[in-house]
Amino acid sequence: MRWIINLDEGLGWLSKICGWIACLAMILMAANVFYDVVARYAFSNVSIAMQEMEWHLYSVVFLLGIPYALRTDGHVRVDVFYNNWSDRTKAWVNMIGAIVFVIPFAYLIGIYGYSFALDAYNMGEGSGDPGGLPHRWIIKSVIPFTAFFTATAGLNMVTFAIRVLAGDKTYSTEHSAGGLA
Repeated sequence: MRWIINLDEGLGWLSKICGWIACLAMILMAANVFYDVVARYAFSNVSIAMQEMEWHLYSVVFLLGIPYALRTDGHVRVDVFYNNWSDRTKAWVNMIGAIVFVIPFAYLIGIYGYSFALDAYNMGEGSGDPGGLPHRWIIKSVIPFTAFFTATAGLNMVTFAIRVLAGDKTYSTEHSAGGLA
């Protein structure tokens, strides 16, 4: 059982790192938007590269926020039913959901995302706009990168459910704390 605890805590740590990176990207995105607004309206200066950086950073926020949301139970589901279930029922639902949906979905996204990023790299794809960002493969490579961390978060859902079923953890204490601490 100790190896499950270590695996669960290690996988949880990876998801929290994803959450920290998503938070950092959100702060950078807010600073980028602030710069764009000030540059445009105060100085009549528009930077295509900075505008494109906004959606690059938003992509990082969204994609790396997924593993963190899975770890902290912040994802979407029908909580009207889920909240009233026992921890054992929640554990079974989460375990089956992770094995049947999260991990296979992450695998598919990883396989297709890798091809997507590799094609962009091989083409030397960049922005279609003058003054835009080059090397579009960099942001596209976040897709398979995130698929890996989503799969680890799915595995973390399984290990956490095993710990709940063993009586080592509960959903109310672990996930209500949430946070990036």
